[in-house]
Amino acid sequence: MTPVWWGRIQTRWFLLFTVGLVWSIILTPFLTIIGGGASVGDLYKVTLGALVVTALLGLVTESIYHLLQQFRWEKDWPAIFILGEGIPEGFIVFFILQQFVGFNIPPLAFAIDFATTWVIVFFAAHGPMRVPFLRWRYRGGRIV
Repeated sequence: MTPVWWGRIQTRWFLLFTVGLVWSIILTPFLTIIGGGASVGDLYKVTLGALVVTALLGLVTESIYHLLQQFRWEKDWPAIFILGEGIPEGFIVFFILQQFVGFNIPPLAFAIDFATTWVIVFFAAHGPMRVPFLRWRYRGGRIV
């Protein structure tokens, strides 16, 4: 079974707030090297804020992706499309954090954080996640 809308949201949230959170906690202190003088605390606000914004933005973007998938025969994306979804979402998250949340984000630090987190979450969904959640794919991607 292909993931249903709610299953995609659950998977996104679960992976962002487990794998993505652990990765962000590990990576953020290293971002001070290119952070333009930002403190570790400020960078943690940005990286953890990016996780929250990405999770909330997923409600909108997954709805759009779900609508577009209805035009495909198998009603699912190839894996490369899922990986590519990170590009427009990264720009939107960056814009939201700068314009609406008010974080002054060093663009290179944000790009490294967002891109590496997206790739790690992508690989977690397409590999290790299938071990503890054996029936995940057959339940439409739902965790709960």
